[in-house]
Amino acid sequence: MKNYWIKRIASAFLVLGVVLILNFLLFRMMPGDPVSSIIDPRFSPEAKEQLRKIYGLDLSLSRQFILYAKQMITFRFGISFLTQRPIWEELSSRIPNTVALLGSALILSAIIGTLLGIKAALNRGTVIEKIVLWGGAVSFSFPSFFVQLILLMCFGYLFPIFPLRGTISIPPPTGAMAAVADYIWHMSLPVISLVLLGFGGWALYVRNLMVKVLGEDFILMAKAKGLPSHNIIWGHAFRTILPPVITIFLLALPGIVSGAVITETVFSLHGVGRFLLESVTGHDYPAAGAAFYLLALLTIMSNLIADLAYGFVDPRVRFERRGKR
Repeated sequence: MKNYWIKRIASAFLVLGVVLILNFLLFRMMPGDPVSSIIDPRFSPEAKEQLRKIYGLDLSLSRQFILYAKQMITFRFGISFLTQRPIWEELSSRIPNTVALLGSALILSAIIGTLLGIKAALNRGTVIEKIVLWGGAVSFSFPSFFVQLILLMCFGYLFPIFPLRGTISIPPPTGAMAAVADYIWHMSLPVISLVLLGFGGWALYVRNLMVKVLGEDFILMAKAKGLPSHNIIWGHAFRTILPPVITIFLLALPGIVSGAVITETVFSLHGVGRFLLESVTGHDYPAAGAAFYLLALLTIMSNLIADLAYGFVDPRVRFERRGKR
């Protein structure tokens, strides 16, 4: 097991190194001048050259990469071209909103989808199963921005139940409870949209796993012993499918972060996804590189945690040296 984790951690660092190289080259291969957004045309040649020195753009590519790698590893991402503020300050002010949006949406989608999937597996051939299957298929058949724009038009404009834009009201309400309520009010519709788009995949996945497990011999034996149906479903069947469910849950984290770009843009939320889009479109290379680096780091960490969690929830999994199994 020790050798396995040494190899896994080493491969994770290798992947991170490749990500750093590709991330560095990608933004320098994009069309456009990286300093065009910060250099005023009226600047003198001396002023333009001074700005290039400040951002390290006068160095060779190799020295720029060394500087870039140091900044990424130490989380000192430098100054944003667009906002002229430290990038970490920009990200730290947006990360809580993105975590609240995506974390709550993922947890709710997983819980609702899992419960519906189990319900459908226990009621095969009935109307309940057909509703779950059709609902699950429809939920991820439409583009996310289309569904979100429809929800925004219906429940933000035609029937103004939720706000049209923003993370908080302007001016913000006074008092802690009023501020929390206002924040939840603004985040509710974006979370609802992501749950509507995400629960179907969970429902279909869990339903297929449960159908397969419910036909296994150990389930039939548990029924023959007269065990309560609650114990059979949750203590035997669901526990058997728990490892792949947890793995999919952890591996879904990077994917929903990339989905935050669309959601935060549609609802004008102050989050990392919108910051990433603005950085790319504005040729803000330091900010975009930092955002992509954090996304890659999240992906690598999710894979490692998924491996660790799989071993904990399934005692049959053992990582041993080859030839000693």
